Amino acid sequence: MSKPHTAERVSQRDTSDNYVFQRSLLAYVYAAGRVKGTVLEIGTGSGYGIEQVAPAADHFITIDKHVPAAELLTAYPNVEFRQQTVPPLAGIADGSVDCVISFQVIEHIKRDAEFVAEVARVLKKGGMFICSTPNRPMSLTRNPWHVREYTAEEFAALLGGSFGSVEALGVEGNTQVWDYYERNRQSVARIARLDILDLQHRLPRWMLQLPYDLLNRLNRKKLLRQNTTLTEGITMDDYAVVPVHEKCFDLLYVATK
Repeated sequence: MSKPHTAERVSQRDTSDNYVFQRSLLAYVYAAGRVKGTVLEIGTGSGYGIEQVAPAADHFITIDKHVPAAELLTAYPNVEFRQQTVPPLAGIADGSVDCVISFQVIEHIKRDAEFVAEVARVLKKGGMFICSTPNRPMSLTRNPWHVREYTAEEFAALLGGSFGSVEALGVEGNTQVWDYYERNRQSVARIARLDILDLQHRLPRWMLQLPYDLLNRLNRKKLLRQNTTLTEGITMDDYAVVPVHEKCFDLLYVATK
């Protein structure tokens, strides 16, 4: 059974997610232009990346702890879905994969160094790991679903522990994206002012996850109502993959074994 839709798993079907969805879609489109052979995805999510990556792969293995929509798994004959949690990457042999992709997943994983080492293990020599994660300086509040977030330097050091080279890229936005970001920042700041005891930084993550998710979803819906044209109008082309800098919304690194 699929996981219920929450603000932490963006959907192409919910317009209030569009600002985040278009940025997430760009990562898949970018990866599709670089991957080849046997490709492994860690973190299928709702599965919208399958239609982007599957045509570029000979064999596309995609992993998640929740099963995506059946029609996404049957649309391409080269797609194999495995339901499991990671790490480890159980059932995947050493040096058996040409490319690994994983978007907005590593920040949820407690044993992140083990996760990266497992990715390196299953990759062939010269294999590529394309991985995205939020850029911590751009986060507006603590996200209790995330075990941790990374700066550009921290993420490079983590990947460099298992890979020979790391290409440090990021996802930036144009003025339309920044307009939405600023409206979102102001809205989040108004909500945060209600937290006079600073509970978001004092309470354990598990206690904050449900209220965070509810407030996040309500905030996105409010921004959609107040700024419908802006929210709906953002497209993937309003974002770009560039050499990483502090104002990138996401880190999008390419590590080579």
